[in-house]
Amino acid sequence: MLTVNEVSKLTGVTIRTLHYYDQIGLLSPARRTPSGSRLYGEAELARLQSIMLLRELDFSLGQIAEFMQSPSFDGDAALDEQIRLLEIKKTRLEGMIAHARELRKKGEKLMDFSSFDRTEMEGYKEEARRRWQGTEAYAEYEKRGPGDDAERGKTVADRLMDVFREFGEIRNEPANSEKAFALVKKLQDAVTRDFYTCTDGILAGLGQMYVCDERFKRNIDGSGGEGTAQFVSRAIAEYLAGSGKADRK
Repeated sequence: MLTVNEVSKLTGVTIRTLHYYDQIGLLSPARRTPSGSRLYGEAELARLQSIMLLRELDFSLGQIAEFMQSPSFDGDAALDEQIRLLEIKKTRLEGMIAHARELRKKGEKLMDFSSFDRTEMEGYKEEARRRWQGTEAYAEYEKRGPGDDAERGKTVADRLMDVFREFGEIRNEPANSEKAFALVKKLQDAVTRDFYTCTDGILAGLGQMYVCDERFKRNIDGSGGEGTAQFVSRAIAEYLAGSGKADRK
């Protein structure tokens, strides 16, 4: 068994990140010592490797949680997909390095943009995502989401933006306040009602997406004021940590 500090040194994943993975249910330790310290075994290290590979391929934590929580998730088959995706990424990076070297030699006269083409990478990722994302949440979204119904889509979006407006009204208060936690629960319930069952893992992924994806950040800040998206993300993290999911050791 390895301690969280030993796992961090072995893998390069920060202790804070390992704590966060535990808090959102993505990677829990095998057991804890009487003092509450986390201990990890071979199974947990293997799961962490899968998480790290998927992160390297630019999948969000929310997507990774959905993949790995799915009853249809096949670790061996997923590894084959990951290898293929990494090979595509390697080829693309080698092309970009060659392009940069040619640019150094020829300057601005080099007008070949083919090395920047992400079509193959994105197409294969989408194909892999469809295979890995055989989750109840995805099936629910296909069945219950607004789909092509523009009017319903606007109603659903407006309801969600109303929640973010409420977050904006308290964005200068502590992210772990009762008001903030109540709004996180309201947000989680809204996603469950209008899209799919919003598990804690999915909620954690949304919290990251709200600040990492500029489109979401812009829309949320547009509803609640500048800094709202960041506040929502912090409130979600505090909610998941403070609602008994895991301690901070």
